[in-house]
Amino acid sequence: MGTLGVAGSGHAQTPPSAAEIDWRPRAELPEAVRAGLPVFCEGGYLPSDAGETPAGVLPGVADSEQPLHASGLNARYEIDQELYLEGDVRLRQGGFQVSGSQARYNQAEGAVSVQGPLVSRGEGFLLTGETADYDVDSGHLDINTATFLLHGPEMRGRADRLSRISEQQVVIEEGLITTCAPGQNDWAVVASEIRLDRAEGFGTAKHLRLEVLDVPVFYWPWASFPIDDRRKTGFLYPQFGSSSAGSGAFIAVPYYLNLAPHYDATLTPQYIHGRGLFNEVEGRYLSSLGETTLQLGYIGNDSAFEEENPGESGERWALDATTRAEFGGGWRGYGDFSVVSDEDYLSDLNRSLEINQATHLQRRGGVTYRSDQQYLDAYLNDYQTISDRISNANRPYAQLPEVIYAGEARAGVVEANLETQYTNFYRDNEGLTGLDRANGQRLRARPELALPMRALWGFSRPSVTLDYTRYELEDYTLGDGSLDRTVPVAEWDNGLYFDRQSSLFDVPYNQTLEPRLYYAWADAEADQNDIPDFDTGLQTFRFDQLFRPDRFTGGDRVGDANQLTVAVTSRFNDLLTGAERARFSIGQVQYFDDREVTLFGQGASTRSRSPLAGEVVLNPLESLEIRSSGLWDPDTGNTEEGRSQLVFHTDDYRYLASLGHTYSRNELEQSDIAAVFPVTDSVSLIGRWVYDSNLDRTVGSLAGLEYNNCCWSVQVVHQNYLTDDRQLEGRILFQVQLKGLGGSDGASSSISQAIYGFDERERRRFGTP
Repeated sequence: MGTLGVAGSGHAQTPPSAAEIDWRPRAELPEAVRAGLPVFCEGGYLPSDAGETPAGVLPGVADSEQPLHASGLNARYEIDQELYLEGDVRLRQGGFQVSGSQARYNQAEGAVSVQGPLVSRGEGFLLTGETADYDVDSGHLDINTATFLLHGPEMRGRADRLSRISEQQVVIEEGLITTCAPGQNDWAVVASEIRLDRAEGFGTAKHLRLEVLDVPVFYWPWASFPIDDRRKTGFLYPQFGSSSAGSGAFIAVPYYLNLAPHYDATLTPQYIHGRGLFNEVEGRYLSSLGETTLQLGYIGNDSAFEEENPGESGERWALDATTRAEFGGGWRGYGDFSVVSDEDYLSDLNRSLEINQATHLQRRGGVTYRSDQQYLDAYLNDYQTISDRISNANRPYAQLPEVIYAGEARAGVVEANLETQYTNFYRDNEGLTGLDRANGQRLRARPELALPMRALWGFSRPSVTLDYTRYELEDYTLGDGSLDRTVPVAEWDNGLYFDRQSSLFDVPYNQTLEPRLYYAWADAEADQNDIPDFDTGLQTFRFDQLFRPDRFTGGDRVGDANQLTVAVTSRFNDLLTGAERARFSIGQVQYFDDREVTLFGQGASTRSRSPLAGEVVLNPLESLEIRSSGLWDPDTGNTEEGRSQLVFHTDDYRYLASLGHTYSRNELEQSDIAAVFPVTDSVSLIGRWVYDSNLDRTVGSLAGLEYNNCCWSVQVVHQNYLTDDRQLEGRILFQVQLKGLGGSDGASSSISQAIYGFDERERRRFGTP
């Protein structure tokens, strides 16, 4: 409960407001408060003294049910009638306290009148005023010419009349509220009546005006608004900006519906210049099993789309649904479904649907089971191919259904594993010929026996696997459609562990040296091209691929192998924190036989050794990570692939930086730089640039400015992005956030997607979480 507030001295012409009483410059604040104060705040409020419980306060008992304590320099008492106090008057009932110059207590009516200047302090709030009337029995308090401070949301204000109708509810008549510092009304909500309900976490206002620098900029006859992080039905802040994907500006006015504690909805009507009225709706449902989200987008008459595509309807729409469920006992359920009306919808209109730019939209639903020894995943999976340029032969198969099961068991030192997969593949084969016409069922089983051996100094794991596949095909032109394939596989994975301890810059560390030998042999038939390609591809060769026997993904090809991998890894671990500060790895595969199995011409090779594959990971600081991986061919001296990335953030996430470079010989070379750089305590520059060396052009950029002070912030960014037709389109996004009232959307989400760590920076904007 609070400690007693002290009124101003009698000779002061203007008593301090509630906010001025508890406001302190940064240097005068307690260390715990300063630590959580953003750097752009010049000061803050002393913490509410609600944690201290005055004598006589009964925990869990309402203020009105506790006795009234009163004191003053002078007192006059008429027995069973009235108590008159004068000079340094202090009244306390439970957690409620008030001080003033004079007070009268009518014992029969339970009414107290207090003359100011008065100060009233309670749990999480502070009030001042000229006069006050207090009801001892109900706890009702009326203050004239009042100022107030709510410590939790750091919200202050003034009122001609303020009524504390309960411990959690306040009514403000002809009032003003803001979260700006005392004497700094950058923004304020002014209304004829404001009701604040701390128990429910929201406020309502009649004849509301939003003022910026004391100038009215918005009027609404009635509105509700949050005063904490809880949900409340009402308008959200408008979104606005500009995009060349339309014909210029757009404005959206979201409306949030808190329909019930376990479900809600957000309606977002928006006008896009050059296109028309566009609507999006999102609904969320939370049950004891999990959460379901449904998102819809619809425009009835897209005039720009009709102009660009003569003969096409301007009616466009999209749907995205996700669901997740926890049934217990290791069982889970999931579902994802996406569909759009046309292939340009995502680039033209999508603003909030959780659908990324894609050529195929997935629809998948199923159940999973997981325990320490078993795993099961059974699902249906299909796609919408949204690009008309993709031929039927290159469209993915649906899995109707696919069932995956894996289990393991131990018998002494022997380990037995089983991996199985059953799939029924289907796609529309009208107009297709040859193997492309085939649909059908595939069963694959991979039983394995292994003898794992492990010690502190190393490990060895020999194993044998029988890879069996069975097909039952329809519309198969090379036979009756019944196919079998059996491939024996042997592996032997071995590793040693050496370490030593030393120090660098007075920091003790442990360095390891971990050589590894991995042998793989698979006796696969060279010609497997009589089997259709349902879901198979060639794996990208990287460091992890050094320790896998098969170079193919999916189940329609099993690679032949007779190879030995030699690799070594060295780690540097900080002995003070246990953190891995550096890791270096390099390895190469020695091939003893040619690789003959192909996926219709891809995957065969006669070279006797692979490129050198390497990885480097450096974490010299908790806030700095450097990663690099690559392939170098010693036979040609060429770098085949390379990926490098540097990510940095300060402890408070005010400074963010990332550098990236991706290279694939004869295919791709891109450079990427992004940063958030504060130029002052309040102003930060935001930027990202992606450049493609092969195209000799920028393929994406983002540039903007952010301003913060202690009660509001603004972000303005310009974003360029590459569309499916290789055109660089741009848009301007704008976001304003008023501390305590939330903010408009638009810029922040795009920056978070573009710059690593920005979402955490946003979460910490007005203080350490």
